[in-house]
Amino acid sequence: MDSINKTNSKPVMDEWLAEAKASENASHIGMYLFHNGVVREDPRALVRENDTSSKPVKEMDFKADREKADLVIKDTLSMPGIYYVKVWLNEGRLRVGDDIMLVLVGGDIRPHVVDALQYLVGRIKTECVSEKEIC
Repeated sequence: MDSINKTNSKPVMDEWLAEAKASENASHIGMYLFHNGVVREDPRALVRENDTSSKPVKEMDFKADREKADLVIKDTLSMPGIYYVKVWLNEGRLRVGDDIMLVLVGGDIRPHVVDALQYLVGRIKTECVSEKEIC
C-alpha cells in the first residue's frame, strides 16, 4: 500500500494500523514503525549546529509537495522487505507542539523497517517539504 493522506485532518493511528493489517501484503509484515514529527521550540540551528544564539521557535510555516512525496513513497516501497507505507503531511502555520507529519512503515524485519523509515522521513524532509521557523 502506498498512499499520502490528501486532507489536512489528522489521521488516527489505530485506524491506520487496522488498515495496514487488513492490506493484501499484511501476511508478510512482522513490524510496523510509526514516526510523528512535531514542531519543537528548539530551533534547527541549535539542535543541529549547537548555535546557542538562536531564538526559540514560536511557529512554523510548513508546505508539502505531495507529488514529490508520492514518488518518495513509491521508492520506499521498492526497498527490500517493505510492504506498507502511509504518510500524512500537515500544511500551513503550525505552533510548537503541532504535528508536522505522520508516517507508518510496515515490513518483514526490523533492519528493513528501520532503514526504510529513516530513508523515507529523510527524503521527505529534504525533498518534499519546506519549513520556515518563526522566532
